[in-house]
Amino acid sequence: MTDTQKIKDWKNHLVKQDEIDRYLVNGKDFIDDDAIEAEIAANKVTTEEELHAILDKAKDINLMPSKDVAKLVNITDPKMRNEIYEAACQIKKQVYDNRLVTFAPLYCGSKCVNRCKYCGFRTDNDEVERRVLTMDEIKAEAKVLAGKIGHKRLVMVYGEHPETDAQYIADSMRAVYSVKVPTKNGFGQIRRVNINAAPLPIDDLKILKEAGIGTFQVFQETYHKKTYKEVHPAGTLKGNYAWRLYALHRSMDAGIDDVAVGALFGLYDWKFEVMGLVAHAADLEKRYGIGPHSVSVPRLEPAEGTDFSWVKHWVSDEDFKHLVAVLRVAIPYAGLIVTNREKPEMLDSIIDMITQRDADSRLGIGAYADAFPENTITSDGHQESQRQQFVLGDMRSLDTVVQESIKRGHIVSFCTAGYRCGRTGTKIMSLLKAGKEGHFCKMNAILTLQEYLDDFASPETQKMGNALISKELGEIKNRTLDFSQAQLVELKKARKRIQNGERDIYF
Repeated sequence: MTDTQKIKDWKNHLVKQDEIDRYLVNGKDFIDDDAIEAEIAANKVTTEEELHAILDKAKDINLMPSKDVAKLVNITDPKMRNEIYEAACQIKKQVYDNRLVTFAPLYCGSKCVNRCKYCGFRTDNDEVERRVLTMDEIKAEAKVLAGKIGHKRLVMVYGEHPETDAQYIADSMRAVYSVKVPTKNGFGQIRRVNINAAPLPIDDLKILKEAGIGTFQVFQETYHKKTYKEVHPAGTLKGNYAWRLYALHRSMDAGIDDVAVGALFGLYDWKFEVMGLVAHAADLEKRYGIGPHSVSVPRLEPAEGTDFSWVKHWVSDEDFKHLVAVLRVAIPYAGLIVTNREKPEMLDSIIDMITQRDADSRLGIGAYADAFPENTITSDGHQESQRQQFVLGDMRSLDTVVQESIKRGHIVSFCTAGYRCGRTGTKIMSLLKAGKEGHFCKMNAILTLQEYLDDFASPETQKMGNALISKELGEIKNRTLDFSQAQLVELKKARKRIQNGERDIYF
């Protein structure tokens, strides 16, 4: 059988029309372009009194009505925008406390059958090297990530190609989970693997569930149907808007109850995309009782061999900060992820609103092992455009990110406890809305930060981190309504055990 025939047979296996039709209402999906545009147009004026009422209601930690979202995206007044930003920071603290979760992406393959207009990995781009990692190469990447850099959670990324099908994804997850690396005082290990992959049918998603998937990410890229069609050529797998739109619904039906939405800002008007993300969350809530576990907000970035002269909707830094704030208050229970696509200055300006960011990231296929040769501790920090999907804006080391975050009063968390304790799906959503999950997060963030400080941190970061932990323990002692004395005693004991070399202790 030729490669062309193999790809054709594989494509025919993937898209199942009945796994689209079952979710439609009267033959239609939940994105009504004209209705969204009309709602944005009808809510261009918002008074300060209306704004305060919207923001007060957002503190109930429920999904915001679309009319209120439309009002917020239309606001341009700097003073009113700042009020939304301040409310976003307060809501983040209310739901997630002062923790900031870090992770790293692991790109497993650059082969892809699609021809997305904006993507460096599109199949007709001859300027990008094509490669799919073997299981041994994936283990080598995991050894660097867990044993030299210090990460505990990954998002693994795959092109849409028969060589990176569901079975490959499952095998690659198992390969990562199998790695355990000695460190200065304990051991390094990846404890949570999230997956960013193309839409899959329900049976394939069950394979990922069995392999131990964390969160399943499928970003719609753009919710605007005309734009979607323009940037995803007809006849390609990704050209099927509805198949992609209901990828997370199928995930829920396959038993994967942590799902993540996102849009690629710059493809179309950012106001429309924010409305689309909220509509996506609303349909998930309507059908399954829970919305997305996280929301990602990548902006278009340059890519090797890719022309962007057609782009008409670049998002300014001011508008980007505003849309992040709007999403924080509009979907208040969801984790909000901003990545190293952004420059350090932008990341620093929005860090108090977000819950997750990556650090020390490499996007090239096999780039971690190449950047950290055998017996070295630090990397060269070089980007190789021929091997990666787009250009990063922030190449700071994890140690630098941890140190800068500590200076701002954030507990940098490597925690994965909630998932392994069963705090997922409806259970975690109820805890998030009640403001209870942040209590577990604070305790587990302290413990995982202590692990990082002992195993990987520079002396200065270690000193600053231990001082922050002491301060946090004092705060917990005084928050008697949130934390019991018994919890504080157990937390201090657990910290001591970690300092004595034990690892992976959590509440």
